[in-house]
Amino acid sequence: MNLSKIFKNVFLVVIFGLIVTACATKKSVKTTTESSTTTKAAETQKADPIEKLDALMQGDVYIGSDTVGELASGVPDRVFFATNETILTTASRETLRKQAAWLRQNPDVTVVVEGHADERGTREYNLALGERRANAAKDYLMTYGVSSDRIKVLSYGKERPVDSGSNPLSWSKNRRSVTVKAN
Repeated sequence: MNLSKIFKNVFLVVIFGLIVTACATKKSVKTTTESSTTTKAAETQKADPIEKLDALMQGDVYIGSDTVGELASGVPDRVFFATNETILTTASRETLRKQAAWLRQNPDVTVVVEGHADERGTREYNLALGERRANAAKDYLMTYGVSSDRIKVLSYGKERPVDSGSNPLSWSKNRRSVTVKAN
């Protein structure tokens, strides 16, 4: 009886050892500069998507320009938000100041501020979040002299994504408010 326990324990130790060694990674030794150069090129290619992502996002807020349209010549039409946030970033405030200046110069123009969210979360939550984002933009425009009568708010929630991907970059592009001419 005692002998069978010993065999069982030895068997379990051997199986455990096989599992651990099967999961171990093999490290390769570079012997030539050619393989080192090739490896460095491969590492650079792997790092590029991360560097590109860092260049387009600050934290989780989109800062790129490929989805930014224009309300008027030289006046961006959208601002971006962090996840589940309605707080305006420094870049968002600068964009809204440009919008407000343009709207003050064009007093006959009315606008709709559309609020958007990314695909995560329920429809109801994202509609409410989009409305809060649009109202944050509207309130900021009003502090720079644009009458509230000229600004309407509309939330689309997650219903109108600008990027249909399911990744952090796509989500950051979709968390936005967009100012659109109404007339």
